[in-house]
Amino acid sequence: MLRVFNTLGKKLTPFRIAGHPRIQVFTCGPSVYQRSHIGNFRTFLFEDILIRYLEYSGASIKRGMNLTDIEDKAIEEAKKRKRTVKDLTEENITNFLREMKLLKMKIPDYLPLASEAVDEAVEIIGQLLGRKVAYWYKGNIYFDPLRYSRFGELYGLDMKRWPRERRRFHKDTYPGMRWNLGDFILWHGHKEANPCWDTSIGRGRPSWNIQDASMILKHYHKTLSVYCGGLDNLFRHHDYTRAIVESVRPYPMAKFWLHCHHLIVKGQKMSKSKGNIYHVEDLLGDGYTADEIRFFLCYGHYRKELNYTKERMRSAAERLRGFKGKAKAIAQKADRKAKADRDLTKRVKETFAREMDDDLNVESAFDHLFQFVERIDLKTLNSETASGLTNGLREVDRVLKILY
Repeated sequence: MLRVFNTLGKKLTPFRIAGHPRIQVFTCGPSVYQRSHIGNFRTFLFEDILIRYLEYSGASIKRGMNLTDIEDKAIEEAKKRKRTVKDLTEENITNFLREMKLLKMKIPDYLPLASEAVDEAVEIIGQLLGRKVAYWYKGNIYFDPLRYSRFGELYGLDMKRWPRERRRFHKDTYPGMRWNLGDFILWHGHKEANPCWDTSIGRGRPSWNIQDASMILKHYHKTLSVYCGGLDNLFRHHDYTRAIVESVRPYPMAKFWLHCHHLIVKGQKMSKSKGNIYHVEDLLGDGYTADEIRFFLCYGHYRKELNYTKERMRSAAERLRGFKGKAKAIAQKADRKAKADRDLTKRVKETFAREMDDDLNVESAFDHLFQFVERIDLKTLNSETASGLTNGLREVDRVLKILY
């Protein structure tokens, strides 16, 4: 049985697939003020592996992924480039979808834009105002976290640190991995230069903090099975989203919360100032295939930091090439007319499942499969054995998407 680390509760928990008519999954997508880099794709590929493994295990999935196209960063970036926000974000969305397909990622059932869920955001804000969880201040609307009794549970925030005096944080996001101990913004009142909407609560735009909630409530009408995102979303974001949703809905937002650790570069955080941001096209330019890039970004445990260096990238690519070469040689020995060794197919799948059921341990699953095929002597390999092995590897590659 699959066990995953649930951030809500901070422990490995059995994930029961049987009995669910359809598993409801929502994953944090990109903020499309910029092009997604390999650090972003590390998280998106972890989510892709999760979805593929759940389906491989027999589940039916309903999945959404949000595209954040209205926020402070998008407005600032568009202004800097002398472009409209719409033009900038549409270009980045096009690139994102193209690179998703290149990396063999499943396209979610829903890819909602924040700009298309403004009515839902306004409706939620109206409810929060009516319940005195949110309030107006100088033309903006803020959420009071102290009005939600379970605030900070996801992160593990010590609410004893909360200041006695009221503080308000006006921006969508703030730099660094720290907490803003105070009230967070839900609605930006009208400013001449910003994209704005005329709504029942006035002219303005929804903040980043409420956008996920508005898109979730637009497409999902019961508790989510899984909510995913990067580890950075545990600071000042997912606790906010949960507080908003559970303040207007009489049931939990999600049963499982899964978070993927960061990708760093040569031991350092990726940043423009360090000049160490890499995109998929950079790795393609270095001569790597899309399969090798996918493999590198998936090859490791999702809850552990992944360190990108040219040496580690080269080593991962060589390891995958070695595996693919052996798998191809085995497949050439297979004969479709011959009866495949079903016991061997089963052993390959059981080897894979044993490691994947342990909190989606892709690295260990791949290594065990590699050891399995390395022991095969091609000289003595018969067609039944080759067919059984190939059938098993093709089955597990429905999840990995790197071998064939």
